[in-house]
Amino acid sequence: MSRYNHYNTFTTRGYIYRTLVTIASIVILVSLMPRGNQVKLDIKKGKPWNYGTVIARENFPILKAEEQLKQEHDSLLQMYKPIFEMSSDLTKVQIDAFYKAFDKEMARSVPSYYRNHIADKLQEMYSRGVMPTDDYEKLKKDRIKEIVVSVQNMGATNALREVFTPRTAYEFLIHDEDTAHYQRGILQHCNLSRFVTTNLTYDAERSASQMENIDKQLVRYSGQVLAGQKIIDHGDIVDDKAYNILRSMQEHHNGQKRSAADRFSEIGGQLMYVAILVLCLLVFFNQFRSDYLQRPRTVMLIALLTFIFPIATYIMVRNSFLNVYLIPYCIVPIFVRVFLDSRTAFITHFISIMLSAIVVNSPYQFIVVQSVAGLVAIYNLRQLSQRSELFRAVIQVTLASLLCYLCFDLIQMSVITVEHFDYATYTYIVLNGFLLLISYLLLIPFERMFGFTSTVTLVELSNTNNDILRRLSEEAPGTFQHSMQVANLAGEVANILGAKSQLVRTAALYHDIGKLDAPVFFTENQNGVNPHDNLSYVKSAQIIISHVKKGLELAEKYQLPDVIRQFIASHHGTSKAKYFFIKYKQDNPLLEIDEKFFTYPGPNPSTTEQAILMMCDAVEAASRSLPEYTEESISTLVNRIIDSQVSEGYFTHCPITFQDIDTTKQVLVHKLMTIYHTRISYPEEKERKQEV
Repeated sequence: MSRYNHYNTFTTRGYIYRTLVTIASIVILVSLMPRGNQVKLDIKKGKPWNYGTVIARENFPILKAEEQLKQEHDSLLQMYKPIFEMSSDLTKVQIDAFYKAFDKEMARSVPSYYRNHIADKLQEMYSRGVMPTDDYEKLKKDRIKEIVVSVQNMGATNALREVFTPRTAYEFLIHDEDTAHYQRGILQHCNLSRFVTTNLTYDAERSASQMENIDKQLVRYSGQVLAGQKIIDHGDIVDDKAYNILRSMQEHHNGQKRSAADRFSEIGGQLMYVAILVLCLLVFFNQFRSDYLQRPRTVMLIALLTFIFPIATYIMVRNSFLNVYLIPYCIVPIFVRVFLDSRTAFITHFISIMLSAIVVNSPYQFIVVQSVAGLVAIYNLRQLSQRSELFRAVIQVTLASLLCYLCFDLIQMSVITVEHFDYATYTYIVLNGFLLLISYLLLIPFERMFGFTSTVTLVELSNTNNDILRRLSEEAPGTFQHSMQVANLAGEVANILGAKSQLVRTAALYHDIGKLDAPVFFTENQNGVNPHDNLSYVKSAQIIISHVKKGLELAEKYQLPDVIRQFIASHHGTSKAKYFFIKYKQDNPLLEIDEKFFTYPGPNPSTTEQAILMMCDAVEAASRSLPEYTEESISTLVNRIIDSQVSEGYFTHCPITFQDIDTTKQVLVHKLMTIYHTRISYPEEKERKQEV
């Protein structure tokens, strides 16, 4: 049984809460899954077929190759002639307007024979047709050479090069080969652009009908596959013929109309698949880390990290957007490893990619690549204490993903050639590595939202230049030195026991900050004068005990994480201020003692790290009062103090074993012997007397 399991501790409300989270997760995932019974075969021309033997279940036509269809379609497009409607009345209107303008404005400055010449050119221009510039450019781009000009439902074919745009029409009016009679300058002076307008309008409906008739002439199929016919075996090379047949089968299947029974079957299968994986995750926590289930914020963090990436995958696949290898799935193991533990990180990551794999092409390949990437991330992030560690982890995760994907490419290739590599996916994997770097930026928001504290934050808090620690070193130097010593001892013990060393080391630096309120009342800060001499034992005990409450107030003022506050509250547990308690009993043997005046408020330690700090704090403080430092005296002190803590039940609710406690004793004895080892006394050289 795991030391972290606490069975039968859930309340009815807790069970209801966890059941609702589980059901909601399943419903959300299934509702967002892409549907339509779409066949998603990873068909790669020139590579071995990775699936099993494919046999046609029904008759279906074979599509022609895309290149052949394009060639035939381009050939038929040469028959396409867009239809434009010509305005029959516009020519007369514009010529009449020109006559009026000439007689009124131009007759005095322009020779009279220009009048009929310009009118004839206007007549010719409009008879050939003037179309909008955008339409003309589009037809040229589509390589259309002819159009149909319709006048009162009578159509005639015109070459596109004979048709004008407003700009070319104006050039036609002012340009004339007989420059001796018709000078360009005079024609420009007539301002003929005002008589140029479009008289051709695109007939979209009739043109579309013509295009549909042409498309109907395109034969898209080159044969038929009969039901029961074998298409391809596992391991066969996907040649051009097999590729077209497999593609035809896929499109035929996807285009079929599905019955209500088919839709119900699909939803049922998705529901069972998701439910099995979610329940597997729930069983893991119930069996090995039930302590996580007792914290709602932890449950929400795990649910968010596990399910957010499958949801992103479903949305991406449903909308055929980019590539799933762009999604940074390894954020899951990175965050869970930093905030929780390695085993939980792998399980949550594996469940997440299994939920995602159901909708992707080549699911086996996807699962292997993402699993290896997740393992590499976990191996590299045992302690995330520096930015460089995350950069190194991201680089190794990216390289591992690239190598895994390359392995599959090499295995599937019949002939190793550079052009067969799927460079797009390799690019997405590299971009995925860059996206993983955002995990560092998301650490602080996740810490605030879910109440966790990352190693990076702990390292930053352990900087002795922080305001509260600098105050402690200046105003209570003895306490500061004691805290530093406890941090070293606790960190060493945590390393040996496999606990969170950075957490207990940082917490040790802050566990006594409450002594800043009255540092002189604590012996390590006194210099010959003891203010307790003038106080009653009860008053002295209350001052000593109050440093826990004052520490919590300072922790709130300086916004220390909740996990550090728990250490401040529990480092004395519900023990007593024994010196004053014993003195009070000795001086008042007949009085009934109210022990609450001498008892710390607690609570007792609830984690291994809190237990380590409690032991190290008590041992380090007591070791300063030893008259001599020998292995026997130190060993006796360590055993007496820790055995007393165990017997008084301070570690009853801790996931710490007797073996861990025994190991702690050994480490503390060894470390204290090193700290208080006897130094060699150096002899002093006596001055020689000068001879007379």
